[in-house]
Amino acid sequence: MSSLRLLIVDDEALIRSGIRNGLAGVDQVEVVGECGSVEQACHAIISLRPDLVLLDVQMQDGSGLDVVQQIGPEQMPPVIFITAYDEYAVKAFELNAVDYLLKPFDEDRLRRSIERARERIAAEHQITLAEQLQALLNSKGRKWPDRLVVRNGERFDLVPVESIDWIESANNYVLLHCGVKEHLLSETLTNLENRLDPHKFLRIHRGRMVNLSRIVAVHPMLSGTYEMELRGGMRLTTGRQYRENVQDLIRN
Repeated sequence: MSSLRLLIVDDEALIRSGIRNGLAGVDQVEVVGECGSVEQACHAIISLRPDLVLLDVQMQDGSGLDVVQQIGPEQMPPVIFITAYDEYAVKAFELNAVDYLLKPFDEDRLRRSIERARERIAAEHQITLAEQLQALLNSKGRKWPDRLVVRNGERFDLVPVESIDWIESANNYVLLHCGVKEHLLSETLTNLENRLDPHKFLRIHRGRMVNLSRIVAVHPMLSGTYEMELRGGMRLTTGRQYRENVQDLIRN
């Protein structure tokens, strides 16, 4: 059996230390990193690709749900939520995650949670866990990300969503066009479309999305498609199957 690669995310250093010490004697568990903030957690999940994340619900710079939102449910590893809420308030987390740990918790409860996670990860497909995380986000009210985390060599760029002019599919990646800058994001266009606010971004082609605030004109074409003119002069051709999207934009 391979080791379970674990990432600890909690803004309290004592909690992180306690978790690490509590797992020191557990076989086949490898702690690959510790984080104390939402931003650090996003970077670590992308770079380390852990099998399981122990994720604090509430941190100083945001929440565990912010982490799930920024990474995206499809890319998010299985999660055990750590929370100070009372037991009744965390039932929703129990239903939508591998498990939860209620602060303060002891080593026995920690180890049982890890074993439960190991068994469930082995038994279930990742897509099921992704759907559960998406359900959790939906149950808390949809919050569209205001930035995207993009790996750039040895660093991570935080790209404001509002800076994106248009988005282009590149197989299992997307190319974010931001003025003179471009960023390559490891995500499909369809998955990113589901994460972005539909009131701000429009799918106009199977390989293209556009920031609605950048459109200055829409030109009908003889083929029944359209040409979107963006600020700066860029023109993007729409696809036939997305004609209704463009027509709705014109009507509204």
